[in-house]
Amino acid sequence: MRKWLMTALVASSLAANTGCLIPMYSADPARRAQQLIYTSEDLRAFLDEWERIWFLDAPSNLRPYRTSGLVL
Repeated sequence: MRKWLMTALVASSLAANTGCLIPMYSADPARRAQQLIYTSEDLRAFLDEWERIWFLDAPSNLRPYRTSGLVL
């Protein structure tokens, strides 16, 4: 019984610390802010690249109004 209790205690403590064993960002606040800015800029650049690949950044060829096709 004691072995199961210790296993559950260790498992719950490890589950609560997921991602904290090896931190992704620095502990220094100034350095961490710089790393977060770089990460957000990378994500913004990725979104721009995704729109460029799928031609979502191109202007629309559709007219905002109906035209009759007559030559004036």
